[in-house]
Amino acid sequence: MFSKACEYGIRSVLFIAEQSQLDKRPNIVEIAKAVDSPEPFTAKICQQLARAGIILSKKGPNGGFYLEKKSKLTLAEIVACIDGDSIFNGCSLGLPECSAEHPCPVHDQFNEVRKGLKKMCENTTVMQLSEKLRNGETFLKL
Repeated sequence: MFSKACEYGIRSVLFIAEQSQLDKRPNIVEIAKAVDSPEPFTAKICQQLARAGIILSKKGPNGGFYLEKKSKLTLAEIVACIDGDSIFNGCSLGLPECSAEHPCPVHDQFNEVRKGLKKMCENTTVMQLSEKLRNGETFLKL
């Protein structure tokens, strides 16, 4: 459902959040390795997220990317930064004209899926998910 860039972005932010709780600021090499993403692609995504204020960065020998420990960042904010809102509002088949008045073949069925996805992304914080990573309940890489 999400673009590859968005998938890597979410995974990167989750790793950064997990590391931030341990007072660490991972660099691009560490992030890319942790989320199994190509370094140049990871760098581009992290730069985009940092420019948007989704993640924070610090330069220098002790630099890297981080989140505030009490961040309220949601998945919806990451998705909006990387993929925009088309996943929540656009046509599931990618048609330029799709609405209740002129629906695509799967408009009504996908509308329910889209509403559920949007609700989940808006109500799920990165810190909730990073807590599950730290506790070993979930994983980012096998």
